[in-house]
Amino acid sequence: MRIVMVGSGYVGLVSGACFADFGHEVVCVDKAVEKIEALKSGVIPIFEPGLDALVETNVKAGRLSFTTDLAQAVGEAEVVFIAVGTPSRRGDGHADLGYVHAAAREIAAAMNGFTVVVTKSTVPVGTGDEVERIIRETNPQADFAVVSNPEFLREGAAIEDFKRPDRIVVGISDERARAVMTEVYRPLYLNQSPLLFTSRRTSELIKYAANGFLAMKITFINEMADLCERVGADVQDVSRGIGLDGRIGSKFLHAGPGYGGSCFPKDTLALAKTAQDHDSPVRLIETTIAINDNRKRAMGRKVIAAAGGDVRGKKVAVFGLTFKPNTDDMRDSPAIAIVQTLKDAGAIVSGYDPEGMDNARQIMDIDFASGPYQAAKDADVAVLVTEWNEFRALDLDRLRAVMKSPVLVDLRNVYRKPELDAHGF
Repeated sequence: MRIVMVGSGYVGLVSGACFADFGHEVVCVDKAVEKIEALKSGVIPIFEPGLDALVETNVKAGRLSFTTDLAQAVGEAEVVFIAVGTPSRRGDGHADLGYVHAAAREIAAAMNGFTVVVTKSTVPVGTGDEVERIIRETNPQADFAVVSNPEFLREGAAIEDFKRPDRIVVGISDERARAVMTEVYRPLYLNQSPLLFTSRRTSELIKYAANGFLAMKITFINEMADLCERVGADVQDVSRGIGLDGRIGSKFLHAGPGYGGSCFPKDTLALAKTAQDHDSPVRLIETTIAINDNRKRAMGRKVIAAAGGDVRGKKVAVFGLTFKPNTDDMRDSPAIAIVQTLKDAGAIVSGYDPEGMDNARQIMDIDFASGPYQAAKDADVAVLVTEWNEFRALDLDRLRAVMKSPVLVDLRNVYRKPELDAHGF
């Protein structure tokens, strides 16, 4: 099939490359000339394991191409995916749909023959109706169907998630789109991946409900971790003990410094705002948001307490800056609030991340090190914020030797206390 991805960011690029790998003919479109030129020359603008090889293979095979010319690409397409950003709107926290609406207008003007327009971006309930209205208004003669097909990709494991999904959710209001979308996902459907067809509004809500529930699960175990510290229990054993219950499950029950990234913060906020607008507030999600916001700075205060209650003029080494391992994404990373809390208290901060340094430099004013041991040189305290594999097997004797004081705050529970005690921490 001839498929167009409007937006060549994280979702558009990963989805486009995977669809091309299925054998479809895919054109990724973006307004950013420098991004398209980079992609044409084989430079991938984001870090995602395996993506560079996948793009290279499919470009060479002639199934994947990149352009800034939306009109020509859409004019030849059977299916057009909208995969543009929907950031939180400044001021009120609602999802900003400006890019989605602009894409819908451009697609409407360029489409030729029956076209299925698919919203891949994460959008509030009712957005599909608005996209349909915009297309009809812009091009009254257009023959089209608007579909909701949310993505469920985890950064750092996106290709695996796309090719072996738990489910594929497709929301339709025009039966003609059912056969088209079944054909788009035929390789996955043949591999027994569940293809769930729903109404369009239901599909839009599934994405927000899923992310809201996972954010709530993370926040629940974080609150249990705080309680464990007060009563002398072990949160990792609590997590295992409840996670073995099939009704609960073990995933997303890892205590840490709070959730971040491109999805959970903005999607929980957008869900809460949508619910308020429809006079059906989601109190659990509202509370989850508040707890998570407070937790990040609380982790900074935990580091200050570990350093004796005062970090003014002291050096703090931060291991890991991205919101999770295997990505260079800094959006809403807990490290941002933790570093700011430390700097507000007068600390000198030195940080290191295997992939996020370039992005971190744009939002953090700290000393950037070339590795964990350089970051920790003469440090009064070190804090493990992001559980990259590189930090899972630190040479603890070497780390102890370069530090001024043997204090390590492990916000991801990577190390066991007896192990650290044995190395003098």
